[in-house]
Amino acid sequence: MRIVTDRGEGFAGAALTAVYVLDQDADELRQTDAVGESPGTGFGLSSRYPLSGSSPVADAFRTGQPLWLTPAEVTAHGDGQPADVSLGALPLGADGKRLGCLVVLDRGGDGFDTVRRNFLELYADQVGALLDAADVPCGTTAPDCALRHMRVGSFTLVLGTGQIDADRQVLDLAGIHPSEFDGRVETLLAHTVPEDLPALMSVVEPGHMASSRRELEFRMRWPSGELHWLRLRCRVLADSDGRPERMLGVVAESSHLRPSTDEVSRVQRLSAILATATTVRDVSRGVVTALREPLGADRMALSELHASRLVVTVLDPPEPSAWPEIWRAEWRSEWPEAPARALPTLAAALREGRTSLWTTSTGLEPGLAGLGRGGLAVLPLPADGRLVGACLLGWDNPHEFGTEERSLLTATAGLVGQALVRARAFDAEHELAAMLQRSLLPRKLPELPGCAAVARYLPATAGLEVGGDWYDVIPLSDRHVALVIGDVQGHSAEAATVMGQIRTAIRAYAVEGHPPDVVVSHANRLLVGMDTDSFATCCYVALDTEEGDAWIVRAGHLPPLLRDPDGNSSEVFAEGGPPLGVLADAEFPLTVVGLAAGSVITLLTDGLVESSSLHLDDGMRRVREVLSATDPSDVDRLADAVISGADQRDDDVAVLLLRYDGLRARPLRAGWAVWRLPDAVMHARRFTARTLRSWKVSQQTDAVLLIVSELVTNALVHTQGEVRLDLTLAGERLRVAVSDSSPRAPVKPTSVDWEVTGGRGLLLVEAMACSWGAVPLSGGKQVWGEIVLAPLES
Repeated sequence: MRIVTDRGEGFAGAALTAVYVLDQDADELRQTDAVGESPGTGFGLSSRYPLSGSSPVADAFRTGQPLWLTPAEVTAHGDGQPADVSLGALPLGADGKRLGCLVVLDRGGDGFDTVRRNFLELYADQVGALLDAADVPCGTTAPDCALRHMRVGSFTLVLGTGQIDADRQVLDLAGIHPSEFDGRVETLLAHTVPEDLPALMSVVEPGHMASSRRELEFRMRWPSGELHWLRLRCRVLADSDGRPERMLGVVAESSHLRPSTDEVSRVQRLSAILATATTVRDVSRGVVTALREPLGADRMALSELHASRLVVTVLDPPEPSAWPEIWRAEWRSEWPEAPARALPTLAAALREGRTSLWTTSTGLEPGLAGLGRGGLAVLPLPADGRLVGACLLGWDNPHEFGTEERSLLTATAGLVGQALVRARAFDAEHELAAMLQRSLLPRKLPELPGCAAVARYLPATAGLEVGGDWYDVIPLSDRHVALVIGDVQGHSAEAATVMGQIRTAIRAYAVEGHPPDVVVSHANRLLVGMDTDSFATCCYVALDTEEGDAWIVRAGHLPPLLRDPDGNSSEVFAEGGPPLGVLADAEFPLTVVGLAAGSVITLLTDGLVESSSLHLDDGMRRVREVLSATDPSDVDRLADAVISGADQRDDDVAVLLLRYDGLRARPLRAGWAVWRLPDAVMHARRFTARTLRSWKVSQQTDAVLLIVSELVTNALVHTQGEVRLDLTLAGERLRVAVSDSSPRAPVKPTSVDWEVTGGRGLLLVEAMACSWGAVPLSGGKQVWGEIVLAPLES
């Protein structure tokens, strides 16, 4: 404290200098020290001044404005000072906080002149900044600890000649011996770090000299190489004609006030964040984390530059109300796209390609005016010799851009620009991989009678290579459907290729009508015979939608999860075989499970339930809990709930979920084994007629009998082996199906010679039926035709 008061006495010529700070109760000002002719309570100063009392010290503290009293005014105030004493009371504070009061007294004259007042006010600003930096409770002796580091010097600069009158303390701070100083300002500037010279010279620029007060920080390098941070506060005095004549300045050591997270550490932190950012969104959030809070910015925007549009990747805060109208008008679901031509100031800054700073955005175009009334920074983001985006920071309260902050923003722009280019390339490659993956999966799932199926697929968040997870829903006959899910080992183009081949093969084998274990066995032999070292896991479920029976086959895959209608969820115990592609003669056991109406069966891959931080058992337990706790009436919402915990994924995630509702009206079925006799067609027609009478179908019977005749005749004439006729009535649709042992599909003639007696069977079926077709069966085929009937007779 003595250092402080000594400096106040030295450069202002005061007879007595005293410092007052708030006590612990914050109801009075306590004198911490006084230096001069009569220290202590000399010159009538009190050791304490109540804030509620009437005294120059308390008045200056309450108003926050310096109070200067001439000897006559001091005498009139009646505080006990001698008659020939002038007094100055200067409040100490920073950033709106009132911390204390600096009191100076001098004998004789008419009081402190303008020059001395300016010096003392600048000096009080430095003391207030130090007290604020101490950040200690009122009434303690800690301010002494903070102020003892204070090294303050003063100078007067004649603007017209460049001559500077600097005291010894300024020369010490600059590392210059008094005998080596020639009184020229250039000598002092020669010790300034070159990067800080532009900011230091800006205080004498014409646009800034009109300001009543300026403050900035800069660095001085001593002859020993040691670097020191200094803080400058200055004022410009004008001559009688109003032209700037002299600059009064106070310089203080500020190295001990440097924050622990300085420019270098902030850049290092940002570099570390950007090194692990793999997407544009990761880069954006990392920049916000590293800059907005440390710099105290009220809002921050990061955008990519595409042609003439700024595609914003992050706005913080994200609420539209925090941004000007042009940003709200361009809002697109989450982030806006602002045309650069609508922001000419911003466009000009981007053209110049250098960091642009404004101490206020007032007067700028509406799109920028609301971003930072107290300060606005625009950082063009360069990369590879071109601009890739822009970063904007805005402050609502007055904000001065110090030298350190300017350097930080400039360094940040280059880092972020390069990170955006890398992230953009990563996003493009990741999207290409995801698109390839999705192209190998079903675009949409079929509508199933008595069931509702949904699927979800999420690519891994780490890595670019496409994975091998797949799923499929395969309608088989009019009452069966197959569900399949699988995972090919690895993440590569080969894994995706194998996945596509296996999925296609399983679908083909299933449609041919093979039972589930045979389908999986065929797929296993196919993969073993392929020229690849990959293997795959698979779970295949064939469901009878009429009876509710599910046949399950596992090949090294996770078991299905079953949610009962009452909400209980469990793993289905199904004995499994080895993964596909390992053993050519592997066996795959078949497990049968009955489903009640309202049951939900879930197939999934291990990316959802297992990772480096999640044990498989815990993952399966979490999915079962979600299934039990979520209403299955909305299967889409249920599927979303199942994958809700898969935000950070080491592997791809595939989920296939089916709710079995059962058929409201069970179809009527009848079958007949057709004997190979000369009158076989007649017997088939008689069987059909009897069945239709028993089902009370009396309309369109002739058309049905004609279809039966043609299909049975074709089977008997063109195939060998067993022939079977099946009739199915589901609602108002009657299906006639004839199965035979020949895999050869029927061919409809393109032209008919009317003199020929045969070849018209399929043309008649096509004419009579509303739809017809042929599907392969295991070892043969089935040809069918459907007719829409009138409502059943009561």
